[in-house]
Amino acid sequence: MTDSRIERDSMGELAVPAAALYGAQTQRAVNNFPVSGRRMPLSFIRALLLAKAAAAKANVALEQIDAEVGSAIVAACEELLARDCLEHFPVDVFQTGSGTSSNMNANEVVATLAGRRLGRPVNPNDQVNCGQSSNDIIPSTIHISAALELQERLLPALNHLQQTIERKAGEVHHHIKTGRTHLMDAMPVRLSQVLGGWAQQVRQATANLEAVLPALQQLAQGGTAVGTGVNAHPQFSARFCQELNALTGLAFRPGDDFFALIGAQDTAVAASGQLKTLAVALMKIANDLRWMNSGPLAGLAEIELEALQPGSSIMPGKVNPVIPEATAMVAAQVIGNDATIAVAGQSGNFELNVMLPVIADNLLQSIHLLANVSRLLADKAIASFKVNDASLREALSRNPILVTALNPIIGYQKAAEIAKQAYREGRPIIDVALENTDLDRARLETLLDPEKLTAGGL
Repeated sequence: MTDSRIERDSMGELAVPAAALYGAQTQRAVNNFPVSGRRMPLSFIRALLLAKAAAAKANVALEQIDAEVGSAIVAACEELLARDCLEHFPVDVFQTGSGTSSNMNANEVVATLAGRRLGRPVNPNDQVNCGQSSNDIIPSTIHISAALELQERLLPALNHLQQTIERKAGEVHHHIKTGRTHLMDAMPVRLSQVLGGWAQQVRQATANLEAVLPALQQLAQGGTAVGTGVNAHPQFSARFCQELNALTGLAFRPGDDFFALIGAQDTAVAASGQLKTLAVALMKIANDLRWMNSGPLAGLAEIELEALQPGSSIMPGKVNPVIPEATAMVAAQVIGNDATIAVAGQSGNFELNVMLPVIADNLLQSIHLLANVSRLLADKAIASFKVNDASLREALSRNPILVTALNPIIGYQKAAEIAKQAYREGRPIIDVALENTDLDRARLETLLDPEKLTAGGL
């Protein structure tokens, strides 16, 4: 290796890039795992650095490390958190299952920067990693990063999406459209009722995610290697959470059982399940938008989505529903991520789950994708679509299913005959009903009024 220096660890000497802040253990991981070229997510690294800072503060308070060393460690973490520090964290996602490589990567980088501040070496194991094990700090970091990303990114994005849908529902309340079940014509609905259903899906998904937050804020920190807390001060876990809460503004606390939090990843699996539920909801909304926008001549053409870019490299003038399509792809990815997390969650063998990095990567990717696409869906599809009222009215006027409203008066069998005749002859249902019942036009117009059949809307 050109332009390198020699570092030493418990396995011996190793060449490391001269300018690297990390040391031998990180370099071994770089050498051992050239798998995907994908590093751990920045949100995970930032959460890990917050954990290292909280641990240093706790260890100083508990007199486990020197105050000057602790202050230097905290300052090093703050320096890294203040900028895009991913270049110093080159370890591949697909690494040792405990995430030890990522933990030691952080320990080495923080130790280097802290040592420069002190003017003397800081030990990555004995001081930066004091009172910790990869086996408790990596599970803790999964929880910390997921909780922060939910609180700061996804939940605000979902609130924005819900409010956008509700606002649009108010704007389109007066529009009535043909309802559809099995993709076939059904009784009429207000467009606001359709959007109200979407808003409730988002509202429920938000509630589901909020419900998992308290579990995410229970941390394995303090369990160290196997859950017994060996080498950690008895008060370390509580003090760690106190310091972390001061840094993040959340309400982290020591887990009820360190063995469960280290040996299993049930909370991450549960959180991923709720992300999958949200993905399914967004897929439904995206597909409804695509169908309603279809056309503009040979489809439903009930709405017109905002034109954002040319839709074809060969067909001039074609415009596609690109935001709903992107949303659907995100949903597919999140559903796949959930399957990965479910399999990884099963890999808790005795006292340790050994697929922690891939759980972290997939969980955080799902949160990141859903947060971004929720805002796009709100701002570039739902807020800006236009309603083609003429198309809605024309379809309603020819919808024989409106005859359902006559069932209580003429019976299902007679109503079915009228509907079939209207379909066969392509005539308005009111004209056929006038010929085949004793009801006069005024009565039929009242009974078959699409507005009344929507039960007054929202």
